[in-house]
Amino acid sequence: MSANIGFRYHQTIGLLAQTGRGFSLPVDFAFGQDGVLYVLNRGTPVQRNTHVTICTVDGDYRTDFGSYGPADGQFIWPTAITTDRDEHIYISSESEHRIQKFSKTGQFVAKWGTPGDGDGELDGPSGMVFDRDENLYVVDHHNNRIQKFTKDGKFLRKWGEKGEGDGQFNLPWGIGLDTVGNVYVADWRNDRIQKFDPEGKFLAACGKSGHGDGEFYRPSSVAIAQEGHMYVADWGNNRVQVLGPDGSFRTKLLGDAGLSKWAAEYLPSSPDYMEARQIAKNREVERFLWGPTSVKLDAEGRLYIVDSCRYRIQIYSRVY
Repeated sequence: MSANIGFRYHQTIGLLAQTGRGFSLPVDFAFGQDGVLYVLNRGTPVQRNTHVTICTVDGDYRTDFGSYGPADGQFIWPTAITTDRDEHIYISSESEHRIQKFSKTGQFVAKWGTPGDGDGELDGPSGMVFDRDENLYVVDHHNNRIQKFTKDGKFLRKWGEKGEGDGQFNLPWGIGLDTVGNVYVADWRNDRIQKFDPEGKFLAACGKSGHGDGEFYRPSSVAIAQEGHMYVADWGNNRVQVLGPDGSFRTKLLGDAGLSKWAAEYLPSSPDYMEARQIAKNREVERFLWGPTSVKLDAEGRLYIVDSCRYRIQIYSRVY
């Protein structure tokens, strides 16, 4: 672990719930204004409870929107969520091959995307991120490429193809930008992070398959701090790794979660559960990450980790 970088666990948001105050297999989230979070719940095929939870970083539940299905305002396999400057919400869905746009209160506004591999067509869109000009980069997962659109869905450019070489992808998933607009892609099945300029020119790559420091097993998300450090959700290894601007390993986070505000308020109302919890063995494992799918940084530099299989978000503060 590097001596000049560290993190302090800050808090946890979350609780298993099918609707209302809680999450159901959250896969991503987006920042709103005034501490609002939009949490995308993928749910399960059996429960069919896909929706977006609107809450705050302080753990105040506001409402939720969306439901399972193919109609406007619905989603079957949602994958990523982001917001523009006006706090419109954009959600990608891999089964419907489309991007949907919502108001900040969850009202359906528009959609775009048709299945295919032509310009502007999509095959399982996943990660999304806006640049400073409010153009939207979309990871076109099964087409093994990145596409760039205007915020209204007009196709602008694309790059990438299937493969293992520089600038090639094998089922890419997450995407992030640095302060100058360079594009970082979590190249999921190639177990690496690739870096490109805003036009798609390959610049660098880091990582390889494995379980050691600086190695990945199915990285799903990447976020870049102002000073250039990369935060990678190492999904298959149940951890988040922090890399330096040159791609060198700096440190890793395995999870430190305690009970969330929601859990602390809800669990005492279930005495049987509380009794079982007290006598459970190996309860300390619940603090660890399990299937982290997304990492993002807020304006204060705090790190948010979507801890999907434990139905929560873990938040850390950077220690200098």
